[in-house]
Amino acid sequence: MQRVGSGSTTSGSTRPRKEKRLSYVLNDADDTKHCAGVNCLALLQSSTPDCCDYLFTGSRDGTLKRWALTDEGPTFSATFDSHLDWVNDAVLTGSTLVSCSSDTTLKTWNSLSDGACTSTLRQHSDYVNCLATAVKNSNIIASGGLGGEVFIWDIDAAVIPVAKSVEPMEDDYSNENYRQPLASSHCSSTSSNVSVYNTEPHYCYSPVAVEGHKESVYALAMNESGTVLVSGGTEKVIRVWDPRTGSKNMKLRGHTDNIRTLLLDSTGRYCLSGSSDSMIRLWDLGQQRCIHSYAVHTDSVWALASTPNFTHVYSGGRDLSLCLTDLSTRESLVLCTKEHSILQLVLQDETIWVATTDSSVQGWPADGHNLQKDFGKAGSFVAGNLSSTRASASLEGTASAPVHKESSFTIPGSPVIIQHEILNNRRRVLTKDSTGSVKLWEITSGAVIEDYGKVSFDKKKEELFEMVSFPSWFTTDTRLGCLSVHLDYPQCFYAETYAVDFNISEENEDMRINLAQETLRGLLACWLTNKRLRCELQASTKDDGSIGKDVTNRNVFHSRVEFDDRDNIDDTTVLPPFDFSTVSPPSIVTEGSCGVPWRKKITDLDGTEDEKDLPWWCIDCVLNGRLPPRDHIKLGFYLRPCEGSDLPSISQAKSYANRILRINKVINYVIQKIILDKPLESVSYNRRFCLGLSSGLSPLSCNGDGSRRSGSKPWQHLKPSMLEILCNNQVLPLELSLDTVRTFVWRKQDDMVLNYRRKNSR
Repeated sequence: MQRVGSGSTTSGSTRPRKEKRLSYVLNDADDTKHCAGVNCLALLQSSTPDCCDYLFTGSRDGTLKRWALTDEGPTFSATFDSHLDWVNDAVLTGSTLVSCSSDTTLKTWNSLSDGACTSTLRQHSDYVNCLATAVKNSNIIASGGLGGEVFIWDIDAAVIPVAKSVEPMEDDYSNENYRQPLASSHCSSTSSNVSVYNTEPHYCYSPVAVEGHKESVYALAMNESGTVLVSGGTEKVIRVWDPRTGSKNMKLRGHTDNIRTLLLDSTGRYCLSGSSDSMIRLWDLGQQRCIHSYAVHTDSVWALASTPNFTHVYSGGRDLSLCLTDLSTRESLVLCTKEHSILQLVLQDETIWVATTDSSVQGWPADGHNLQKDFGKAGSFVAGNLSSTRASASLEGTASAPVHKESSFTIPGSPVIIQHEILNNRRRVLTKDSTGSVKLWEITSGAVIEDYGKVSFDKKKEELFEMVSFPSWFTTDTRLGCLSVHLDYPQCFYAETYAVDFNISEENEDMRINLAQETLRGLLACWLTNKRLRCELQASTKDDGSIGKDVTNRNVFHSRVEFDDRDNIDDTTVLPPFDFSTVSPPSIVTEGSCGVPWRKKITDLDGTEDEKDLPWWCIDCVLNGRLPPRDHIKLGFYLRPCEGSDLPSISQAKSYANRILRINKVINYVIQKIILDKPLESVSYNRRFCLGLSSGLSPLSCNGDGSRRSGSKPWQHLKPSMLEILCNNQVLPLELSLDTVRTFVWRKQDDMVLNYRRKNSR
């Protein structure tokens, strides 16, 4: 019995548009660690002495993490996992954590919760790079991004429902002109319900749009009271706004390259800016001019953090140096030199926390009560007015030595995957991380099956080469620092293989499995189990009408997937090679018919997810076993006797067979055709044959003792061991598939020709 599902599709459905993708993100490392560069930091200081401070880190791996800062050092506290792409910035407004991402969204979180996303705000048309908040007016948030857009949000108004609404029917989503209102999409994502669909949409709230930027915005800053907002980006100018109205007050010029970071003092009069021109500038907004320039760095300045009284500034960037500068005396010193570019800084009492393109975060000494003692040490210098001053000192070898050699605290991260290669068996991926460690991944179970250590990636790839050919049924990337696998319909269903290749014990050696189908069953095993339990609960309570509200509401939606048999939900069997770990589970990234992407660990799927949340083809595959038509798995070829062979020709027409059919099966077919001298029952009228061919001889060919029957033809004593198949005059091993032969031996675009003959006598 084959596990491969049927090739039919839902009746009467036409889907001209590209179907939704399903991706899953793998991570074999400790889930408490980031596995990509840390883009942002946010500090929540305790209001009581007996409680600890918390540091929030946002990473290119798409997650935020919370760390408890104690005297013994930082300890992991929680993971905030909902963004689909890099987390670029994060700020705290009271007890609410707000983050922005390259997935074009802002998300809000209860900063002291277990990591549940409370809402998702969608307004930007491109990556959201930066955020700013007013300390004394904490409900006001500003966001800026690559689209040149700057929005000012009232967080309280944006996340609180203002009107109730029932769920739209399917027709509302199927209408091509329907667009979900961007102004205030609210995505609820809690541990009890992964649904990205909101039953109470916020149609009435729209953020204030600050218009004026023509290019990308990389930096924002706001004063404590929320009366002044500054922004900068690729236009090389600083714009000053009134965030209460969105009106522009002034424009400041002076930098010669992109502005990457901004700071405002508490009053909103003074502004510090760091730029890709390597300069730090101090601006007096009252005078509308630059009053000081500081040549501290030799390359782009990406991060600034000031002391509370705005007298000193910490700075870092692309030159790997963390510097401290006295804004009045212009005296500077290098506190430390990193191995990676510095992306963001945050000051906590006597520690300056540093985020870099590495996955770890370090805390360095920063005596905020007596900064002058650092300047009293050897190595301080006076920052010049021109960037060439600092660059010349670096070239001449007179640059200052760093004050500190080792950090006070380290939050370790996992190595970042920097190189990967899909092996030609289309089941495994070879990766290399930032430490040089090479690992082999099994895509169908999301596990590392071999850790080779620090070896040559290219040599290991050559060692693992197999002469096999499979269709490309998935794609991968490492944008998040870990391995992400993408399944696209219908290409993902193109690959089939024999169950014996996975050591699956079956009596039928011809049993085939579809790799994508079994992988989906493994990924959605928790979902299917929970869905079965909910169906049982629904069946037991339908008489008294006590079904939960979430079940009845979601039934309003008319699914495009028709279930063939509700009993299929009871089949939650997962073949062992496709069993994903529940200890370190992968995260699913996808979207359903409502068009709202989401990310969730497979163990957090509770069975309420339906076609609004998951692609219809995933549900159809897992519940009904339905697959798209699979004509692509057939391969055409010609079977002819070798020149000079005494064997007869069995056919002049083209034959068709599954791409994974092996040469030993072709030999069996040739012998049966020769011996029977007529089409087999397993060969259709158009000469297509399946892969379930018998390997034994027909009883018509021999007597009971195996001797030739009277009147039989000379070649009818043949056995499979007496024949061999050739392609391009090369004898083919019995274990090769037709697809492998076509790829590595035939190597032509036209139909393949296979020749058969007796084995040479030896």
